[in-house]
Amino acid sequence: MIKRDKYLHKLIENRDNGFPKIITGLRRVGKSFLMKEMYRDYLLHHGVAEDEILIVELDDDRSIRYRDPLYLGDYVREYCKGKNRCFVFLDEIQMVYSIINPNLTDGKHVLAKKDDTEIISFTDVILGLSREKNIDLYVSGSNSKMLSSDIVTQLRDKAVIIHVNPLSFEEFYEYKGGSKTEALYVYMQYGGMPLAVIKEEDDRKDYLKRLFQTTYFKDIIERNRLRKGESLDALCSIISEGTGSLLNSEKIANTYVSVSREKIDKASVEKFIGYFVDSFLIREARRFDLRGRTEIGALRKYYFVDAGLRNACLNFAFPDEGQMLENIVYNELLYHGYTVNVGTFDTIEKNVNGKSVRNTNEVDFYARKGTRQYYIQVSADISSAQTKAREFRPYLMLHDQIRKIVVINKPVNETLDENGFTIIGITDFLLRFIQ
Repeated sequence: MIKRDKYLHKLIENRDNGFPKIITGLRRVGKSFLMKEMYRDYLLHHGVAEDEILIVELDDDRSIRYRDPLYLGDYVREYCKGKNRCFVFLDEIQMVYSIINPNLTDGKHVLAKKDDTEIISFTDVILGLSREKNIDLYVSGSNSKMLSSDIVTQLRDKAVIIHVNPLSFEEFYEYKGGSKTEALYVYMQYGGMPLAVIKEEDDRKDYLKRLFQTTYFKDIIERNRLRKGESLDALCSIISEGTGSLLNSEKIANTYVSVSREKIDKASVEKFIGYFVDSFLIREARRFDLRGRTEIGALRKYYFVDAGLRNACLNFAFPDEGQMLENIVYNELLYHGYTVNVGTFDTIEKNVNGKSVRNTNEVDFYARKGTRQYYIQVSADISSAQTKAREFRPYLMLHDQIRKIVVINKPVNETLDENGFTIIGITDFLLRFIQ
């Protein structure tokens, strides 16, 4: 069994704390298994009786009645009545629809429309059940409906949010073992979606491509009531090919026109990107002015939550090593609790004609956690003088005390160069350095 100890420990640490535990993340990332198998087994082995655990699978046709928020609340309370304690698992809570307050509809349960205000939703169920003294509540969900601004506001300081990601490289290697270099190569190609990890190599590509098309795109199209998915395909490919590049809606729209020969406006691009972010497929890294110490501008980088899914979007036909490494480093930093931005700063320099010009310089990542701060450049190889000069150039112009790191795809341990910059191999960085 693949261990997800980090997430399991979060559930254990928050047991019986009086707050609902909200487990979110990408579909098929293992949220339900974490809650219904791993955590349930933990409870059973630590004195909890089977009848003290209630699991409601809201994506099951046998639970259709409980997609009504009031029926769900009544059912859970009735089951838990008379028990000293009751651990309640509500799986795929986003299946619960919103209804208009029955006090306004003569007691009838009427499906709420988008603009209705007097509604009862799953957040009301979560908050209501969490106030029951004998209920310890755990809730899973698979899209940003779980973390929309309205819901976050309602649950602020009233819930524990646990976001589950695909397997980190640390988790992947703990499961696979063997050569670190070989494990990294496999991880770069196929990522850490749990079912992809345990499948035979010949089946991984088909699984990831099928997962992308039949689950994620289908989910986005249905949830946002889109007519077709061609635009999603094209935009997803553009973002995939641009991994690690600074993009904005105008750049993406222009690329879309050149590729598809069809027009698309910036507003539509931003809307579709929002759908990808809402579905937890991609994340955006915003720029941070390393001298002004603030986030800036519309340009940003986009990274896939999983390298295998990024490659599946491109039919595994765009194996850019540097891009995949950068995506993995970004995800791993987030997994270990770092706040991560794209570092940028301007300098005034003389051009070949002796004229003063403004240049914008970039550091792949500015990462911080607690008292730790790092500048991080990611490169497949710095053996050529030209590549080394490009990667080191921003560091030579930054005269602060923040540690400057270059991560390379070589099986080397941490060392310092003549400038005091840290050179470190990718596996040593991922498995030891950023712990």
